[in-house]
Amino acid sequence: MTGVLVAALAGYLIWVEVILRRLTDTLGKVAFGVGAIAHRVQPVETTVGEINGDLIGVADALEALAADLEPRRASRAS
Repeated sequence: MTGVLVAALAGYLIWVEVILRRLTDTLGKVAFGVGAIAHRVQPVETTVGEINGDLIGVADALEALAADLEPRRASRAS
């Protein structure tokens, strides 16, 4: 009876070991993939900063244009 219990526990422990090894392998692949993605998107940060700087200029120009057009709009409404 005790031998059967020990054999069953050993079987479950071996099964847990197999699952943990697979999990470790999968996590290693995920970590490698995340590192590769981080490396690939690193140059994007500077590009996004440049685009944002350009868009600030566009926003300022549009606000100035809207301010110039407001008196014309008000005079047409009168």
